[in-house]
Amino acid sequence: MASNVPVTPGTAPVAPRWSRRRILTVGLGGAAVVVVGGATAVELVDHGVLPGKQKLDQLDGACTVPAPAPSFSPLGPSMSSSFDSSARNRAVGYTVAYPPGHGPGSELPLIVMLHGFGGDHTTALTGMSPAQAVALRVDGRPLAPMAMVTVDGGGGYWNAHPGDDPMAMVVDELVPMCQRLGLGAGPQRIGAMGISMGGYGALRLVEQYPGRFAAAAAISPAVWTTYDEANGANPGAFASGAAFRANDVILQATRLGARPVRIASGVDDPFHPGVEALIRAVPTSATVVVSAGCHTGSFFASQEPPSLEFLSRYLPLTG
Repeated sequence: MASNVPVTPGTAPVAPRWSRRRILTVGLGGAAVVVVGGATAVELVDHGVLPGKQKLDQLDGACTVPAPAPSFSPLGPSMSSSFDSSARNRAVGYTVAYPPGHGPGSELPLIVMLHGFGGDHTTALTGMSPAQAVALRVDGRPLAPMAMVTVDGGGGYWNAHPGDDPMAMVVDELVPMCQRLGLGAGPQRIGAMGISMGGYGALRLVEQYPGRFAAAAAISPAVWTTYDEANGANPGAFASGAAFRANDVILQATRLGARPVRIASGVDDPFHPGVEALIRAVPTSATVVVSAGCHTGSFFASQEPPSLEFLSRYLPLTG
């Protein structure tokens, strides 16, 4: 891989230590889409996962990241319901959204979109619905046809806790349900995407189930480098030190192999030190985006369109 780092005009070069990777530095130009805070960031501050400064930065605009206003094709249908999950021992809600020109009966690639801490299937995305996400136009062009599913995963960081295994729910219950609908039914037709805790979960899905998930896009993944760090910030994230090690996306990053992976992080995100460790660990084929931004809605919203476009290039219509 070439060592030259592409830099958007008007922005500073990325630190040389990442020069062996494909790193894109995003500038601050363009029309602004301001999504102040967002449920994920507020929940994390309120639970002590993020420092209180994050909330102050939101209030004074220091975390605002401008982005082009999104545009959409006419929306396809979507449906929301629930099912009784044996893995989670409760009913879980979900939403399935189809792209424009498609609906029930269509055979399509599938994006499993995982929500952040404090969220659920209705808040997995920032500033748009699942139906809007798969109808998005990026640089005036529609995405390749893909369906999206969101689901309630609770606050346990998409890993197993006593009596509650959201990862098994996704793999053993949600995905087969979608495949019975014709979504993600062929090889290389399921991608994982997520924000914050969901970004961690998306990476974990591809690491743990490489035969099921073809690609991943993680926006501001909430990752820690040690169990003590994780437990001190969010005691509910992992059931034990052994559980942390078994689900450590940094330690197990080589499992990503050559699968398409996109990771985006803001330099002022409190999780960014962990993301830096992740960047050093992922295969050199990974696409890494480092830019101005915090762990807030405006950064999440700015990275959703390029993340969706990235996945649309690697989830072909035919398996």
